[in-house]
Amino acid sequence: MKKSYTLLFALAAFAACRQQPQQSTAVTTDTATQQINKFSDATLRELYTLQDERKTTELLNFLNHPKPQYRQEAALAFASVQDTLAIPQLLISLSDTSTSIRVAAAYALGQIGHKKAQQAMIRHLQQEQQPAVQAEALEALGKLADSGGLNFLVNYQAATAKAQAGQAWGLYRAGLRQVSSEQAVKQAVQWLTENKSEEVRLAAAHQLARTPKIDLSPYRQQLTTVVTSDPSAEVRMAVAQAFAKVNARDKAALLSGVVQSDPDYRVRLSAIRSMTGLEFEEIDKAILTGLTDRNINTAVATAEFLQANFAGVDSNTLRKALAQVEDGRVRAGLIWVILRNSPDKTKLSQEYQQLYLRTQNPYDKAHLLKALSADYNNHQFIAKETFAAPQPVIGTYGMEALTAMRQQGDFPKALEQEFANIFKQGIASGDVSLVGLAAGVIRNPKLNFREVYRDHAFLTAAQQKLVLPRDMETNIELQKTIDYLSGKEQSETPQNPFTHPIDWKLVQTLHPDQQVVIETEKGTITLELFVEDAPGSVANFVELVNKQFFDGLYFHRVVPNFVAQGGDKRGDGWGSSDYSIRSEFALLHYREGYVGMASAGKDTESNQWFITHSPAPHLDGRYTIFAKVVEGMEVVHQLEVGDKIKQVNLILRAKTN
Repeated sequence: MKKSYTLLFALAAFAACRQQPQQSTAVTTDTATQQINKFSDATLRELYTLQDERKTTELLNFLNHPKPQYRQEAALAFASVQDTLAIPQLLISLSDTSTSIRVAAAYALGQIGHKKAQQAMIRHLQQEQQPAVQAEALEALGKLADSGGLNFLVNYQAATAKAQAGQAWGLYRAGLRQVSSEQAVKQAVQWLTENKSEEVRLAAAHQLARTPKIDLSPYRQQLTTVVTSDPSAEVRMAVAQAFAKVNARDKAALLSGVVQSDPDYRVRLSAIRSMTGLEFEEIDKAILTGLTDRNINTAVATAEFLQANFAGVDSNTLRKALAQVEDGRVRAGLIWVILRNSPDKTKLSQEYQQLYLRTQNPYDKAHLLKALSADYNNHQFIAKETFAAPQPVIGTYGMEALTAMRQQGDFPKALEQEFANIFKQGIASGDVSLVGLAAGVIRNPKLNFREVYRDHAFLTAAQQKLVLPRDMETNIELQKTIDYLSGKEQSETPQNPFTHPIDWKLVQTLHPDQQVVIETEKGTITLELFVEDAPGSVANFVELVNKQFFDGLYFHRVVPNFVAQGGDKRGDGWGSSDYSIRSEFALLHYREGYVGMASAGKDTESNQWFITHSPAPHLDGRYTIFAKVVEGMEVVHQLEVGDKIKQVNLILRAKTN
């Protein structure tokens, strides 16, 4: 149902001119009781409970509370609740006497992301004097701006480095939404090549890397200077990624030089990923360097690059490289390319099938099963192993292989019905990953499964067998596919019920610097938990730690220069719990070593979590941040799929001032 905003925004503009409640000077510390963290305050617990329960009306009342702390926390709550009904009062809060409240209101408005707030935010920015508020409002504007808002962002005259950083992140946020212009791109390049703060350069670099459909060829010279000389590895890696949008004759030589010389593996692998479209003979030395890189993530990324760009790759070169590769994931990637480009696939397929059968490690077997998908004649072998797999990860990778085969441009028409039967068997299997993956490929509009599955009752039957909220990810996949086959517009995404309130008793036992030690096969990682920013997520994590839930599990997903992910009992990424918790979005940003909750969408988190390898601003405000790595980041950078988590334990290390 559409809502009328005209009157609401008129009231908001009028109220913004009224005097705001003055900041209280009362002392809030209760010396009679020990205050371990801020949640000894019962009112704050009430506020966060209302946030957790998504109760907009009650939270709105707190935006007018006489105590500034409660007004601030109420404003921040709407960053998680994201209810458009809060926009008028949040716009009023932009004029609060407290700087921190204005910052919180700006952040929440950006999280809600409704274009109706654009003009009011622009008007406020024209008179706001505090750099912290300017910065947050500029970034928030980028999350909801149209072309008019983008024009304001580009031409804004920031008086301080902090405000300029907010402006740069605002342009990044707009670019992420495909709201861009030549002027915005030119501004980002200019910031990169001037003596700006690292924060401004980082935002500009990500803007260029992640804004789709832009041509950066005219800026080749400036970007070359940055990627080879910027003192920040994080800036260089994003600019290396942006080189995918540069068309230049010397691109291969330039990127090859970066691969062979940059001291940071994240820059090296970003350069490899940007080599798409280049001839193999131009980059073969860099590719071989990547495959034998001292950091495993670079080797994995190089093998993945070869799979995505297999045409023209010399198989003899890869066979030589294969003899030097020990990692199962890298080896499987090379095998896929060799098999795909081989004129005699039968003999090689038989050889690699035997290698698969001899392999004992389930993750290595899973990778090899995917490698066999390079030959369509292996589909029956892959299907057999998929449905008979003793470990979920093998079945999951097998189904991923089959779905990838079906979506190849040269897929044999003679196999269409056989694959349709395989996917129907996957739906009937009852296994959450096989069901979810099969459902995903069935709704690919290019494959025309509407003609194949005239009766899709088998999808509804599978959906009825799911256990919610545990199987919500699979439920979402099935519902999308049912809607597609029915010819309907997509239904509203199924929502998890509220079943897991915050354990406040547990929360109040945790210090703000509560630490956790994760012992892995590669070494020890120490996290500091953000209990005051994400109490529900932290309490859930600590509860699972206390139950030894994570002990003996594996890092089941590692995406080079992105994340290492664990916490799944199944070991394939499809394992969840019999409950879900709510997303919690605070004024935090994904930088290197930040820990977030994995999810299948808002409010679907349970037991999976990830650690970032480098800044991942596209995750901000979408995945709960609940911790950061304080020791052992070198271990995180060496983690591989299948690395075991020996145990996870709580410790307390008091901060020193």
